[in-house]
Amino acid sequence: MYFHPALLFALVATLAYISVRRFIVRRQFTLRHGCQPVARASNKEPLLGLDTIPGTIRALRQHKILERTSELFRVHGTTFTVKELQRRAIVTIEPENIKTILSIKFKDYGISHRLEAFRPLLGEGIFDTDGDHWAASRALIRPSFTREQVADLTCLEELIQDFFALLPRDGKTVVDLQELFFRYTIDSATDFLFGESIGTLKKTDSEPGFAEAFHYAQKAVIVRGMLGPLNYFYRDRKADECNRMCREFAQRFVDEAFNAAETKKEGHDSQEQQSESKRKRIFSHELAWRTSDRRRVLDEMMNVLLAGRDTTASLLSNLFFMLAKSPDIWAKLRREVTSLEGREPTYEQLRSLKYVQSCINESLRLHPVVPRNERQAVCDTVLPLGGGPDGLFPVFVPKGTLVSYSLYALHRRTDIYGADAHEFRPERWMDGTLRPKWGYLPFNGGPRICIGQQYALTEVGYVLVRMVQELKGVIGQNQGPWEESLALTVCVRGGVPVVLVPDEKGEIQ
Repeated sequence: MYFHPALLFALVATLAYISVRRFIVRRQFTLRHGCQPVARASNKEPLLGLDTIPGTIRALRQHKILERTSELFRVHGTTFTVKELQRRAIVTIEPENIKTILSIKFKDYGISHRLEAFRPLLGEGIFDTDGDHWAASRALIRPSFTREQVADLTCLEELIQDFFALLPRDGKTVVDLQELFFRYTIDSATDFLFGESIGTLKKTDSEPGFAEAFHYAQKAVIVRGMLGPLNYFYRDRKADECNRMCREFAQRFVDEAFNAAETKKEGHDSQEQQSESKRKRIFSHELAWRTSDRRRVLDEMMNVLLAGRDTTASLLSNLFFMLAKSPDIWAKLRREVTSLEGREPTYEQLRSLKYVQSCINESLRLHPVVPRNERQAVCDTVLPLGGGPDGLFPVFVPKGTLVSYSLYALHRRTDIYGADAHEFRPERWMDGTLRPKWGYLPFNGGPRICIGQQYALTEVGYVLVRMVQELKGVIGQNQGPWEESLALTVCVRGGVPVVLVPDEKGEIQ
């Protein structure tokens, strides 16, 4: 192909003009806002940051990638820049910066950059879109999370009985609570959001194909996200198969929802169906009623299935891993829960049990189930802190820059939580003096704050209270420290193996 010299010169000149013009505009923007350079994590190989990759791989193999990130903050401060492969990002655990990203300048940042990594599993839904698409997703999902729905604990009690039926009663047999929690939460999620439970707690195989596929598919999402443009050369046939299995699993609920919507439109609802419809609003049915786009409904269901199953199960697993090592904390929970006199807790009673809530808060602090997150600047913008030698000046954030924040490291800041920030101590929440605000974000913040927050907290609180009512103790069989099993959420590597000590009645009921 031949380019005329004059045309080639014009092209080069145009590109040079654009680059110079952008430099001048950004320079003026930086000066106008008083921005200063942000600390830079040193790279011996500055082009691609290849020298940092061995450390990252080593941390992944040792299941300590979250701790490695925390160590970088200890070395470089609360805000710095880092480069690895093609990714250059500003990383921060500064509450004011996070508040700016998620709330004050919400429109300056987006998450659509993650779409290519998420799409094979989740499609285009609430967790990987921006703008009108995201707003529509949130509006469609919200009706399933009304207070009336959250406060109805009937399904939770039915499922806890299925859960109890699988627990050993001899005080000797080891059981992995994490595996059971994941079965419990998928039953709960499918009932609450899709109108019926798939009943994995009642099945001996607990649909292992789906569970394994969903876990592997999430890990593949992380790999694709890390590779970025290099993902074009990445092929994982197992991930492709897992994505297919997971989406086919959800497709059955899409078909059922559209069948129900069609029946409703034709006015053929039975009295029983009408009564059930009044009892609860079903997420999939709401979507099928409002849109004829089956792909859209499938995508949103995949997104909600991820949230409803994995985040709650991870929270329960992390919490019980720590409780199984803390008999004194379990004893305090037992004393508080005796106020219920053995009765099943109501929604209002759950909220009034301060030590129960403190244990949940502390688990979310020490082991946030979504331990890290990021946004991409959609325009030139500014962070309030991190610039200059003392980090107290604003930082210029060019359009296209990734800004990452680590909740795992943020929640361990000793200047916010005290010298014992690395310890599991629920008492820190009891007197009401700890008010970390934007230093505590287990459910995110701003317009994208988790829409299912109250449902998740209610479900975890209910399971915890019922377990405390039925068990004298939970004895952990893993003597080592908590280790991360990191996918899109983080739970416990190796599970939560425990021996259950029945109460004085001699059995779990």
